[in-house]
This record gives sequence, C-alpha cells and structure tokens, in this order.
Amino acid sequence: DEPQRFELAPLATLLFGAHSGEERAEHEPEEWPTRCWHARQPTANGRGSGAVRQAARLGLVCRDSPMTPDELRVLLERVQNGSLPVAAAFSALERLPFSELGYAKVDHHRALRLGFPEVVLGEGKRPEQIAGIVRRLLEAGENVLVTRVSEAHAELVLRELPELRHAALARVLSYEHAPIAERPGPPVAVVTAGTSDIPVAEEAMETLRACGVPAVRVFDVGVAGLHRLLGRLDVLNAAPAIIVIAGMEGALPSVVGGLVGVPVIAVPTSVGYGTAFSGLTALLGMLTSCASGVTVVNIDNGFGAAVAVARMLRRSGT
Repeated sequence: DEPQRFELAPLATLLFGAHSGEERAEHEPEEWPTRCWHARQPTANGRGSGAVRQAARLGLVCRDSPMTPDELRVLLERVQNGSLPVAAAFSALERLPFSELGYAKVDHHRALRLGFPEVVLGEGKRPEQIAGIVRRLLEAGENVLVTRVSEAHAELVLRELPELRHAALARVLSYEHAPIAERPGPPVAVVTAGTSDIPVAEEAMETLRACGVPAVRVFDVGVAGLHRLLGRLDVLNAAPAIIVIAGMEGALPSVVGGLVGVPVIAVPTSVGYGTAFSGLTALLGMLTSCASGVTVVNIDNGFGAAVAVARMLRRSGT
C-alpha cells in the first residue's frame, strides 16, 4: 500500500486541538491538557471531538501524559513517509503539551527539550497553587522539584501531598517516580566560603541531584582561612565543574578560578554586613573577577548555578 500522506495544516489541527468553533466534547474536563498525540493502533470507533476522531483514523490517540522521546520518534517515522518533513513535525511537537490550570500553564515537554522536567519556583505562590501545579506533574508521571519554599508553605503543601520529600535547609520539595540515573564520572564540587552560605549550596545540591549529576560538598573554605581550600585541591581538580558560593566581598570564586582549569560557576549570596548590600557587593566583585572565564549567576541562585552545570555536562558528554 502507498504510505498515507497528509499536509501540515491537518497535522497542526491534530497537534494543537480542534478549531476555535468546535464544541468541547461532553466528557472533556475544563482543565484539559493541550493534546499530546501518540502513535498507536487505530481504534474501531474513535469518539470525542472531530480532531480526536481524525487522529484515531490516522492511528493516533490522545493521552494525558508527556510524550517520551521514543514515542515521539515512532510518530515522526510515520510522518517521514508522507509529505511532512520529520524536522518540521518535531519542531511542532516539542512545544506540546501543557496543562492549563488558570493560574499556571504546566509544561509537560520541558524534559524533552531541556533534559529535565519543569521546576516550580515556590516563592510568590500560594500553597494551594504550589500543590495544584505539583499534583498535575505527579499525575503526568513526572519528577518534581519545587524551590524557594518557606517552612510555613512547605507544611501546608505536605498536608495535601505527603508523598513529597522536604529538604528544609535547601527550602526544596521534591518527588521521584523512579530513581534518577546518575551521570558517570567524578562529582561536581559545590564549594562555600562560609557556613552561612550552606542553604544556597544545598539548593544547588538538590538541583544537581534532580538532574542526575553527582556532587560533593566542600564547605567553609573561604579566603579568611585559605589553607582550608588548599587542603581540598584534589577534589577540585578531579571535578568536571565547580560551583563556588560566597557572600561578603565574594572573593572565593576568583581564587578557585585561578587554581583549576574546569568551568567555575560563581554564586553571590546575601550574607554580610552593611555595605555587602544583600549580595550586591559580592555580585559585582564576581563579575569583575581577575580569573578568566568565571561565570556568575544571580544572588542566592543555587538552582541556576546547578542547572548551568547540568547543561554544560549534558552537552559535553563528560
């Protein structure tokens, strides 16, 4: 038989849902995720909207969960024999799907595009909003990481979702549907100048863990006692990347950047008196580092530093 051929417009209708004038099927809930089409055997009697019936005729079904890379490739291989290039179909599909909650649009294909699921910033959200977003991620079978969650908010969210894991020092809530496979090789070093910087470091540790990146703690080795850092040079030299966290004048990343040849991600913290200006002094000091190539993220942003490292290692394959 000739391969079934179809144009981009009908495929777009399938991917993005029914036309604006098409009525919602009675069985569809109000909070319905944008359609995620999977390659499956055609059903005998496709029901639902016109788009759903058309999809069934093409051997596709709609599922309320994220599409895996393998399933996506099955779909693209079917399209490859038609008039739509695989690259064009992939470009359209990788933007789908998301769940519309009214107060949030939950991105279920973040892992497909970036290598890790959507992470929820808890700061500024009400406990019920955090719980609603997390519940949708859990229903979709995705791992969960929520950052910047206060003790009070975490307590309320855990009443609704007691299965979540709470790392209080890091201010993080998390859940793993299955163990996360670790990247092989030596661990990333997470370094702090002082003990007061540890909460930011623990946020970085939790984020690296969620990304499958092994990490080792090297805490309280700031420039006030530089011999402490020199005593851990073996760990720093073995690491594929180093996150250096410091407040006050923010000098430690420059020191580390002058000792090792791997990427150094500097994190200024809001620790310090008066003219530390809640981390601004450390930020400016790190941005004007004499050590070449030190990369700087925002104040107290342990999460951002960890994601930067995960991206580097994912692309480099190290």
